[in-house]
Amino acid sequence: MSELRQDIISGDWVILAPGRAARPKFLDARRPKRTPTPLRECPFEDLQKSGNWPPVLTYPEGELLGDKWKIAVINNKYPALMPSNVCSVPFEQGMFRGKTGVGSHQLIITRDHNKGFADLDRETAAKVFEIIQACHIMAGKDKCAQYVSSFLNYGPSSGASVWHPHYQVLTLPLVPTHTINSLRGAHHYFVRHRRCIRCDIVKFEKKAKVRVVDENAHAIAIAPYASKYPFEVAVIPKKHFASFRETPKSVVTGVALLVQAVMKRLRRNVNDPDLNFFVHDAPLNQGNYRHRDYRYHHWHVEIIPKISISAGFELSTWIDINTVDPDKAAAILRGRRG
Repeated sequence: MSELRQDIISGDWVILAPGRAARPKFLDARRPKRTPTPLRECPFEDLQKSGNWPPVLTYPEGELLGDKWKIAVINNKYPALMPSNVCSVPFEQGMFRGKTGVGSHQLIITRDHNKGFADLDRETAAKVFEIIQACHIMAGKDKCAQYVSSFLNYGPSSGASVWHPHYQVLTLPLVPTHTINSLRGAHHYFVRHRRCIRCDIVKFEKKAKVRVVDENAHAIAIAPYASKYPFEVAVIPKKHFASFRETPKSVVTGVALLVQAVMKRLRRNVNDPDLNFFVHDAPLNQGNYRHRDYRYHHWHVEIIPKISISAGFELSTWIDINTVDPDKAAAILRGRRG
């Protein structure tokens, strides 16, 4: 029996139609092998030769040359948004509105050409998230920036155009509408109950023990009740932190290692799908959002496997059809293959 479920935070509706896929065929299908780019063609093997120079920062700090660096942050040679001495300027074209494309676009590159996030040692995986956090903190010093989008594209269908593992960080001169809707829902819940909605979700899911995929001392991984996509997972700090930028290192490490654990589960139990993950942080407290109080927000990471395709119904209604019940998805990710 299909169900309509509503996301308690955003208000978005989802159709769960598990009868359309009694056992998801992609669990048994052999996925085409990903083809690595030859080292000689990789722009991230020799940053100086490829013109990706100089790095913004490296880990270990100062290791710019040779094979000693493990992680480097560089400015994207083909940025979606461009830095400027002037902040983004609104403009009108008749009845339409726009803003100049001022912002920044950086890449975080790990050294090994073939080791994705799931393959990194624990120390390096944690350091990737620490550096993403450092980029968010740096963005907070840019008076023109209002929001930071940081994410991973893993696999061709996720939008990854370069084989070499890398993560992207963009600063935006606005807060995305999707983020505003999520913030609005969290705020409405906070006003009614004087509690954080994601803290309550964590408490509810831990008690129910149905959609919990994994957890550690600092974070919990949950298949959301109204998952839009098959095997969607949210990784949420157990303790409340509104801002990723202000979260202690131990918690950032816990989230990083749990994201890595979920990716390993997806590889082992769901045929290693292409995926995206992204950090859902609070807006930067500046510009049009100066002096806003985001204590009702609870930052987290969303992991979205690229298994389903949005077709006519989804595009015409913005209601997603998910053929895998989140309860079953969580069980499969925990290792139950029934």
